[in-house]
Amino acid sequence: MGVGHYENFPVASLLAPPALRDAIRAIYRFARTADDIADEGNATPAERLRGLAELRTALDAIDGGDAGDWPDLARAVRAHALPTQLLRDLLSAFEQDVVTPRYASFDSLLDYCRRSANPIGRLLLVLYRRSDAQREAWSDAICTALQLTNFWQDVGLDWDKGRIYVPTEDLQRFAVGEADLASGLADARWSALMQFETQRTRALMLSGAPLANALPGRIGFELRLVIHGGLRILERIDARDGDVFRQRPTLRARDWLSVFWRGLQGVPQARPQTTASLGT
Repeated sequence: MGVGHYENFPVASLLAPPALRDAIRAIYRFARTADDIADEGNATPAERLRGLAELRTALDAIDGGDAGDWPDLARAVRAHALPTQLLRDLLSAFEQDVVTPRYASFDSLLDYCRRSANPIGRLLLVLYRRSDAQREAWSDAICTALQLTNFWQDVGLDWDKGRIYVPTEDLQRFAVGEADLASGLADARWSALMQFETQRTRALMLSGAPLANALPGRIGFELRLVIHGGLRILERIDARDGDVFRQRPTLRARDWLSVFWRGLQGVPQARPQTTASLGT
C-alpha cells in the first residue's frame, strides 16, 4: 500500500501500549521503505523490483538469525514471534504496484488488498496476542475497507502516477472512461460509480467492526477511532457527490472531533448516511 494508505493505520500512537511501540515502528519503517522503493523517485521498474528483492533477502536473513540493516525489525520478529510471511505479502503487493497499473475486476483488487493492507492488521493482532481466525477475518475486512477508502479518495493522485484502482468492470458498468478520469469529470455517471464504491466499502468496514469489541481497553478504543475515521472519509466523498478531483477528501479538525465522539459511543452501526452537515 502506498505511503498515503498508511495514514489510516495506528502507528506507535499514544494509545498503543508502550511495550509494543518499538515493534510497531519497526513494521512501519519496513513497509514505508518498501513503498518508497516501489513508488517514489525516478527509478526504473527494474530498479524498483531489484530494491524490493533486496528487502525480501533481508527478511530471509532475519529468519536465519542475521539482523543485517534491520535490527529493530529483527528484534520485533524475535520478541513477538511475528510471521515474516506477512511482510513478504506486503512486498508482493509493492511489486505488483510496479507492474500492474489496472485492475480488471473487484475480485482482483481484493486480492491486492489481501497482500497490501491485511498483513498490517494481522501483524498488530499478533503483537496484541489476540490473533485467531475470527479476529483475523474482522481485521481483514477493516483493513481492506481502509485500503479501498484510500483508493477512492486518491483517484486523481493515482491517475497522475499512471494507475487506476477503480476496477475496469465498474468503470464499464457506469460508462466511465479513462478520458473522464484524465479530465477529472465528476458528472452523474461518476457520482453513481463512487456511490456504488463507497456503499460496498462501508458495508465491508461495518462487517469487521465487531473486532473493536473483541479487543480490550485502549486497543479497542483506538480501533474504533480508526473505523470511524475511515467511515468519515466515505461520508465526505458522498457529501461532494464523489468529486475527489478538485479537492481530496480529508479529515479536518471538526471531523476528528466527530470521530472521537463516535469512538466514545462504541462500535459503529449501519445507519442511513446523512451529508447535509458535512459541507465540502
